[in-house]
Amino acid sequence: MSSEETRLHAPHADAAVLLVNLGTPRAPTRAAVRDFLTEFLSDRRVVELPALLWQPILRGIVIPLRAARVAHAYETIWEGDSPLRAVSERQRAALQDLLLAELGERAPSVRLAMSYQGPVITEVLREMVDAGIQRVCVLPLYPQYSATTTAAVFDQVASFIKVSRALPHFMLVRDYHDHPGYIAALAASVRDYRAEHGSAGHLLLSFHGIPEVNVRKGDPYQQQCLRTGELLAQALGLQEAEWTLAFQSRFGRQKWLEPYTDETLRRLAAEGVKGVDVICPAFSADCLETLEEMAIANRELFVESGGSEYRYIPCLNDRPDHVAMLAALTRNSLGLA
Repeated sequence: MSSEETRLHAPHADAAVLLVNLGTPRAPTRAAVRDFLTEFLSDRRVVELPALLWQPILRGIVIPLRAARVAHAYETIWEGDSPLRAVSERQRAALQDLLLAELGERAPSVRLAMSYQGPVITEVLREMVDAGIQRVCVLPLYPQYSATTTAAVFDQVASFIKVSRALPHFMLVRDYHDHPGYIAALAASVRDYRAEHGSAGHLLLSFHGIPEVNVRKGDPYQQQCLRTGELLAQALGLQEAEWTLAFQSRFGRQKWLEPYTDETLRRLAAEGVKGVDVICPAFSADCLETLEEMAIANRELFVESGGSEYRYIPCLNDRPDHVAMLAALTRNSLGLA
């Protein structure tokens, strides 16, 4: 839906919600992936190295080596549009519909932006202000806070504030890693999947990784992931031996949060675990890293290591219980409960 169509279908309240996710290439091509990776990996929140040191490495080594491989990976999951963009738009539409059903004319309008490759956060905020919006709830779709993700969103909000005169009231949702509705939706997704497909026996919770040095500098991401894992295991009634938590998607040579997902899968197979159900609680929407890395590549790794059953449980996406949780966050933030 275009920005003009969104305005025409939006409620008339003076409040709005800005959903934000990471972003995605505009097409599954080498050129589009190169543009995305260049913008994404140039953010100092993502790679905390001086530009004079990092940019020659990024443009001379990283992009040439990764663009073709990542574009090929996107081709395996691209069906008319990027899964992340398609799911994020469904989330936006479902949240708008639910808020309208709950609040009627008091319902805030819901817009979508991405940190990289658009829709651009600052441009969407400008459209909101120009339309007379007085209160904005900025809701990054990252359950666990990290400076590499959520803070990168807030940086762009701050950039808008710096150059604007008449500002709306901003309400920033920092995280929801232990929100009861989020934990309940995760647990329900596991139960629903196992009810339909059966249980592989062991549950692997795979979170996106970050460099270990980030945690030493004060990033709370690791502790929030651990808390999410503990609460989910409790909600499912799992014993300690029935679940494992690990971190995926490490990049570069520095040490990232451990244990690593790929090494964990090899270990579980070596220990005689024949089946695993895998869930990625740090992702609100399925994307390249869940649909290709987790659902395809790591399945092959687990089977090659001696495992037999590997089942990927989809992200919460636009499940009604997930959308209801987002609506609760929104109402609470904007004082519309």
